Amino acid sequence: MLVKILGLADLIIGILIVFLSQFNPPANVLISFSVIAFSKSSLGMLRDFGSWIDFSAGIVLGIAILTSIPLAISIIVGILVLQKGVFSFF
Repeated sequence: MLVKILGLADLIIGILIVFLSQFNPPANVLISFSVIAFSKSSLGMLRDFGSWIDFSAGIVLGIAILTSIPLAISIIVGILVLQKGVFSFF
């Protein structure tokens, strides 16, 4: 059950990152999902690829508070997080 809840968090974070250049979410939303992504990466202790994806998503969301992220970077990281979230449901 916990894997599915964390997978749902991945889906939300992935959608947020992919559409980051289309709309400008409030800073508190970006901070909260950045903290969630960093927390998820600390569960894996950065030993596997999935925790590195969460870590990079947290970095992208953290940087998006201060400046705009290039479209290519946000799409690549967003698709990786979305894919991780979809596969957590299987």
